[in-house]
Amino acid sequence: MRALLGLVAAALFTLVGCGKPFDVKTAPGFVPLENQSTYAYRATTPEGVVMAVRVVDDEKRGDLDFWTKALTLQLHDQSGYALHETIDVTSRDGTKGKLLKLGHDEDNKPFDYWVGVFLAQDRLFLVEAGGEHATFEKARPSVEWMMKTVRVRCDTIVSPVLASRTCNRW
Repeated sequence: MRALLGLVAAALFTLVGCGKPFDVKTAPGFVPLENQSTYAYRATTPEGVVMAVRVVDDEKRGDLDFWTKALTLQLHDQSGYALHETIDVTSRDGTKGKLLKLGHDEDNKPFDYWVGVFLAQDRLFLVEAGGEHATFEKARPSVEWMMKTVRVRCDTIVSPVLASRTCNRW
């Protein structure tokens, strides 16, 4: 009987934890958007600065250096972005990553685009932020704060047992 109750409790805990495989906090001034097919999370300001998270199954096909270089080449060579800076970053759960700070001009206006790259749970997590340069600069403290709140790895003692590839405690 006790074993059955333990299994039921574990199953309920797992079901409650199902959802997106990461956690991010929304800063004041941003509003989360619903039904964003290419993004697992997306939020915006009234001025159009956007923060988003994409999750791509990686299945351990590439390491952080591989994905950083692949994204840099794709964004620079094929999409025309200028790479301003690459920074080592760490997510809130301690996962090491890279932050690419890029820019481009559109209709004679400069735009900023940041991409955080993290690998965890056999997935590639892309934490993106962007907008017209002047409005992005105003929202920059909030963007930086939200990027620091990102967690891409379960960090509880029961995570290896209860968390699957599609289920976390978030």
